[in-house]
Parts: sequence; C-alpha cells; structure tokens
Amino acid sequence: MTEAIRTTPGTGILDINRILKRLPHRYPFVLIDRVIEHVQGQSAVCIKNVTINEPFFQGHFPGNPIMPGVLIVEAICQAAAVVAMDQGDVDRGVEASVLFMSIDGAKFRRPVIPGDQLHIAVNKERKHGKIWRFSGAATVDGVRVAEATITAMVIMPPADQAPKSQ
Repeated sequence: MTEAIRTTPGTGILDINRILKRLPHRYPFVLIDRVIEHVQGQSAVCIKNVTINEPFFQGHFPGNPIMPGVLIVEAICQAAAVVAMDQGDVDRGVEASVLFMSIDGAKFRRPVIPGDQLHIAVNKERKHGKIWRFSGAATVDGVRVAEATITAMVIMPPADQAPKSQ
C-alpha cells in the first residue's frame, strides 16, 4: 500500500543528505534541494532553489541570467530518479543507478531566473521490470515553466561489485 506523505512548508521528507544517498550526482550537478511530497514508488514533488551563484549563470547569459532548459529537464529527471531509487534498496546499501533512455515532449514555457524556486513534480505513468516512465513538470509560483515525459532504467551493479552484507 502506498501512502501520500505531506509536509508543512519549509520542511522536507528528504533533505539534501538523504537525496545524495539516492543520486550519484554531486555539486555542481545536483539539481534538487529537497523533496517535499512523496508517494513511494509513485510520485514526488521536489524543490530547486535557483540562485545567482549557480555556475551555469556565468555563461548563460552574461547580463541576462537564465537557467538552461536542459538543466530544468535534468532536474525533472533527478526527481524521477529519487522515486525510482526509493524502493528500500538504497537504505540497505545497494548502489543502483538510474539511466535515462528517452525524453519526450519537452516544452519550455517561460525563463527561470535567479531567485526563482522550481517546484518539480513527477508522476510514474508505468513501470515494467527495470523500465520506468514518468511525466514531469516544473513550476515557479504556480506557473508551469517546463514539462517532459521521461523513460529510465534502474540498473544494479554486477554481483561481484555489490556491497557486502555486514
């Protein structure tokens, strides 16, 4: 049985430390800061605080900083990976990875700029074996800024590379 978990504003179900246990990404490529809603194996809502300190703003674009659309889609992918990886294996020390296979229907509705807070919502459309399909959308202040449908595969390390039980 899956159960929706909701939090009050300013709190999170997964803080950055728990997110880093589920994602292989590290600075400067971690693009979600907190998970604020989660239904295990089904959906998540994540937050990305967009600041002028982001390294990509140095070149995109000087004098007119705009978050690259491809990084917004990457944030959607990372939110989906949190859902795909939150099957209990991570907490038991199993180091799986999520590889994205396709990105469909990506649309960009308006620019994301420093000071914006992205709310990234992903929902599982289907799962077949190791293959997951998610719909995702990013909003700022309730206005949709981007969307995409993504397909991903969860892969486990070879048996000889898996962590040993203690």
